[in-house]
Amino acid sequence: MELKLERIYTKPADKDGYRILVDRLWPRGISKVNADLDVWFKSIAPSTDLRKWFGHDPAKFDEFKQKYLEELKNNSQMPGFVSLVATHLKSGNVILLYGAKDTKHNQAIIIYHYLLDQPEIKAELNQ
Repeated sequence: MELKLERIYTKPADKDGYRILVDRLWPRGISKVNADLDVWFKSIAPSTDLRKWFGHDPAKFDEFKQKYLEELKNNSQMPGFVSLVATHLKSGNVILLYGAKDTKHNQAIIIYHYLLDQPEIKAELNQ
């Protein structure tokens, strides 16, 4: 089983897995029917203030990452999200979907690495 990242605007490269949208805002131009996702978990996305401050500026990414990790640590929804991902990794892949154009400087990458550090996730990926 694998934990993967995919941009929602690209044609689904892999439909084999539980697909989770991790953006706070619904991606423009994507219909809910064509999104081909299993769940939209917007409560773990960066806060509106942090998202607006970052503005997808790569120069701010390191500081954004630190601030966002702090938000994740204090987010009451994270334990449930980690558990959801771990549960679905027992039976298949999990694909984190995001809308950002920049594939290297976005919140999904931070969530991905955050999840890889979680014992529940490590246990499932190492089986």
